[in-house]
Amino acid sequence: MKRPSHQTATPHSTLFLLIENRMLREVLADVFNNHKAFRVVGANRYGEEAFEQALASDFDVLVADRASASAFRNNFITDLLRMAIGRKAVLFGMEDDPEVFLQAVHSGVSGYLLGEASAEDMVAAVAKVAAGEAVCPPKLCHHLFQYVAGSTRGGLMILNQRLCREVGLTARQQQLLGLLARGFTNKEIAGTLRLSEFTVKNHIHRIMRQLNAGSRYAAVEAVCDQNPAIS
Repeated sequence: MKRPSHQTATPHSTLFLLIENRMLREVLADVFNNHKAFRVVGANRYGEEAFEQALASDFDVLVADRASASAFRNNFITDLLRMAIGRKAVLFGMEDDPEVFLQAVHSGVSGYLLGEASAEDMVAAVAKVAAGEAVCPPKLCHHLFQYVAGSTRGGLMILNQRLCREVGLTARQQQLLGLLARGFTNKEIAGTLRLSEFTVKNHIHRIMRQLNAGSRYAAVEAVCDQNPAIS
């Protein structure tokens, strides 16, 4: 594995690694420790004791892989970052899924790297996050912009009932679209409508097919009008 040479982070940013695979965990600990900008203060797989271990380590940046992130209890990252001002989190090896990405952003993550990211990419990303920047793939960054725009415009968008009837959208589908227009994530929609996230995801895919829309945002645009009374 090529040793990265990026050196822009604040000297000796402390890192806590939560990585499922032991070999990968040890290799990355060596990579970071051999970089003068970082010091690994803890490395383990995710488990019941992970929260207290990370908290006791007084880390600056939490670095976790996809396997660990998928097992995190609810609000694990959010609660951990709230315990001290300035703490950051970076997830790597992640999937190219806008919904998973948005949920990570909601939790407080500042860095999100996909599976093809190299060790050099990871060190550069952790350095940027430690310095106060955010890092994510451009495509997912675009989804984030769309999500924020949808959240902002939610009160200005109303469903066009005629179009909804023409394409055969059910009352439940219209409920979902209304929440999408307000910028809700799948998880938030599931909680609001008391459905599973799997059911919500299936509904959204079905709506996209019915509307011939390439994304959830395009589906909203297809059947929503801007309210002229408040625009």
